[in-house]
Amino acid sequence: MWMVSPPVGIFQHTKKLFLSKQAGRAQALEFVRKNAANALSMANLIVGLSSILCSLNRQYHHSCWLLLVGFLLDLADGAVARQLDACSALGAKLDDFADFTSFGLATALLLQTQGVLDGLLAIAYVLAVFARLCFFSSGIPFTYRGLPCPYASSLLVGTFLLTGGNVTLLRIAATVMILFMVDRGFYPHDKVLESQLWKKVIYAGGVAAVLFSPTTVASVYYLAWSASYIFFPFAIWSCKA
Repeated sequence: MWMVSPPVGIFQHTKKLFLSKQAGRAQALEFVRKNAANALSMANLIVGLSSILCSLNRQYHHSCWLLLVGFLLDLADGAVARQLDACSALGAKLDDFADFTSFGLATALLLQTQGVLDGLLAIAYVLAVFARLCFFSSGIPFTYRGLPCPYASSLLVGTFLLTGGNVTLLRIAATVMILFMVDRGFYPHDKVLESQLWKKVIYAGGVAAVLFSPTTVASVYYLAWSASYIFFPFAIWSCKA
């Protein structure tokens, strides 16, 4: 009896320890799966807040680069959430709040308001983003109603970088983007990272443009990318996924 009990006890203890480690690892992996997209949304939020701080300090060039990073993060978080089957109401709210911060508030500050009319335009832009995020539900799978605000932001950022912050052109572009966002016309759900190979290549090119390209090349790249979706959504970007 005394010779058998200790090995049995050690075996049971080892088995419990192994099972507890497996359970802990499974819980950790499940936590990562559920929160991977939320982490990307949080990163987008932090990028947006950082962009706001840069604009308040008149560092608009840095603000623009941060918004391009936010654009890439926004395209990625939805893809990650769907691929990991981790979509949730909390994640959707966090994503909307991050989008409002980055593509609403931070983008509006690029207009460099200096008077009442400028301020009203910036307010109108922010309200257009707010309306687009909160009230424009298409009810049709893989389809948006109204222009997704990340593309409007990308076009404004590209315009800012390419023109050196020309205020007149920026305000004209912002006015046009407001009209596109409040319009209830349909836009296809591009699903860049879950669709055709050429869309993934464009996304990879966007990452490379942010990391390695000079300002002129990056601005032209994002202008072409966003303009192609804004003006030719179904002819070019219609998704069959």
